Amino acid sequence: MSAIDRAELVKALPYARRYARALTGTQARGDAMVADALRQVMAREMPPASSARSILYGAVGDAVLAAETTPAPDPAGLSLRQRMLLLLTALEEQPLTDAASACRIPPALAEQELRAAREGIRTGVTARVLIIEDEPIIALDIQELVERCGHSVVGIAATETEAVELARAERPGLVLADINLGAGGDGASAVARILRDLTAPVIFVTAYPERLLTGEAVEPAFVITKPFDPTTLAVATYQAVTRGVRPV
Repeated sequence: MSAIDRAELVKALPYARRYARALTGTQARGDAMVADALRQVMAREMPPASSARSILYGAVGDAVLAAETTPAPDPAGLSLRQRMLLLLTALEEQPLTDAASACRIPPALAEQELRAAREGIRTGVTARVLIIEDEPIIALDIQELVERCGHSVVGIAATETEAVELARAERPGLVLADINLGAGGDGASAVARILRDLTAPVIFVTAYPERLLTGEAVEPAFVITKPFDPTTLAVATYQAVTRGVRPV
């Protein structure tokens, strides 16, 4: 056993925040779980060969499981632990063995639960999606992935102005937004304007997720990293639609 390296914990925090926010559905609840997890972790010693990210994921999961005494109903019947496995393997790109350890279950059971969870989200809820992306080819690729997940795309906006106008006209149930829109403005600013008169979950897409997860300002609950695969998008959209608008 060895003491936990504080510098490594600091590096792991953005990823723990992303996981906690996606799992709980809000920045406020997610960050509260991370704070609770940190208090628990700092009082322990690090098991041999365990990374700071793995330890934080496990501690966050413990905190969420303890807090969710009456879990919200899930449209596909997924358990909270199944959601955890989906997010850890898809969003956080953790190996199955590490995800199982973070969920405090054997790898064989984790594999079984993960298989059931993936089947579940295929028959889950669907949403009308607004895509905010200034690169036409990337936008079309995202549209194809979104539609393969069973959702419908109400429009693609290349600029901040277009995004706001489309959102007002179409009232989407989910917004999928890039951060950098080049000369067309800023994706985060577009989303902030959209959310003034629309209540909908938002998934931000960025190559640098740690820049959005500093804990220093109002930040997104759902962040996926470019490039991403269909499974990651399917998990993120399902989690956002089913848990993205919850009371704090």
